[in-house]
Amino acid sequence: MNLSCSLWQDNSPSVKHFAFAKFSEVTEQCFFLFTLILLMFLASLTGNALIALAIWTNPVLHMPMYFFLANLSLLEIGYTCSVIPKMLQSLVSEARGISREGCATQMFFFILFAISECCLLAAMAFDRYMAICSPLHYTTRMSRGVCAQLAVISWGVGCMVGLCQTNYIFSLNFCGPCEIDHFFCDLPPILALACGDTSHNEAAVFVVAILCISSPFLLIIASYGRILAAVLIMPSPEGRRKAFSTCSSHLLVVTLFYGSGSVTYLRPKASHSPGIDKLLALFYTVVTSMLNPIIYSLRNKEVKAALRRTLGKKKVLTHG
Repeated sequence: MNLSCSLWQDNSPSVKHFAFAKFSEVTEQCFFLFTLILLMFLASLTGNALIALAIWTNPVLHMPMYFFLANLSLLEIGYTCSVIPKMLQSLVSEARGISREGCATQMFFFILFAISECCLLAAMAFDRYMAICSPLHYTTRMSRGVCAQLAVISWGVGCMVGLCQTNYIFSLNFCGPCEIDHFFCDLPPILALACGDTSHNEAAVFVVAILCISSPFLLIIASYGRILAAVLIMPSPEGRRKAFSTCSSHLLVVTLFYGSGSVTYLRPKASHSPGIDKLLALFYTVVTSMLNPIIYSLRNKEVKAALRRTLGKKKVLTHG
């Protein structure tokens, strides 16, 4: 689709509106994608909301590991809601435009939730490290205050990075074309539309990716290296099994989230392909958010029991 930028420009030299590229010219393909993504989106919202609700309403789960899991579920809800609704609209409507301010807002919230999740996953790994490697000091070192501080730091870092990156990118001029070759306002496709030299902005994106993706990931790897060493010398097979079961869910989520994110933001610019970037973005914005509640609920007896109690309460209230 060739959109004339003049439709969305005033006397300013910079584009004021953008439009997302069409997924496909075939209506049936767009409808199929709309249905599939909508179902995954609803499953993600429902699963994450239920886990957060189950944790907050069940006192037995009021402990650090589940406090962080509830925060993770809230981040996943925000993460998907910042991207998917607009994408669904673009799939079935010709109204694929977005204002410069709307695009900046979407980018800010996307970065906020993504970076916060990176930091929170590192905090969750540190919590498991303290629980397994230092059990005698766990309750004092991972008190409610400490957990709250780690959560606030995670959200705060995400907010700060989101504000800085969004402001830095949207201080550029965009002279056209005005079609974003993506389904949301992600950093690389927006930078591709900017006028002039964007090397400093691209370097800033790469540095932030190193600091906020690689650094937390290295902390997670270090934590699980120590955990593995501690688990292997446990005398009780039951203790080893429980430790591996507790940590495997988190490791699987980390692998899904960091794997797709690293391939997107840490690979060389020359190897970027719009088609591959869209598939990766679809994976880490929709698929991982849908899988996280399934992973945690299937592999955690306490979460499954809390979900059954929560759903049981809802049924009683409905029939009452």
